Amino acid sequence: MTTPARTAFDLGRHLRRGQALARLDALMRATSFSIENVELLIKRYRGARGVRQLRELLPLVDGGAASPRESWLRLLYIDAGLPKPTTQIPVFDSAGRLLRTVDMGWDDFKVIAEYDGDQHRVDRWQYVKDQRVIPKIERLGWIVMRVIKEDREVDIVRRAHDAMVSRGWMP
Repeated sequence: MTTPARTAFDLGRHLRRGQALARLDALMRATSFSIENVELLIKRYRGARGVRQLRELLPLVDGGAASPRESWLRLLYIDAGLPKPTTQIPVFDSAGRLLRTVDMGWDDFKVIAEYDGDQHRVDRWQYVKDQRVIPKIERLGWIVMRVIKEDREVDIVRRAHDAMVSRGWMP
């Protein structure tokens, strides 16, 4: 049995980078572990294998990622040079009612990325909900990018880059 900080210390060092971030995000979502406590462990065990990777990952940890694929998507954007997206952005209609909390995006640019896993395709209730709410969000001026497993990374990044540039982001 270990503390959440020690678990984070080990996950971030021993797993491949993308998998490590997904696990760290999930651990943060479940326990809200202290980044500072992990940094203390890094200082204590500074020569340990994988510490450099862990140091690079800690600023990217986000408990708002609701799935490993959302962590993967966020890391893809960051690695491509896009600004770090914010997770779990609430989108309200003109009357102030919550329409949806979206996976991630760039609030200042009104650009959203939604990772659609299989439940968005096979769960009829989820599919209908998506079909009804996404157009409402777009009518509020948001660009909504929906990403699925079969999308090519280069296309995902290009869509996000183009959307951000169209809204005034300067790479």
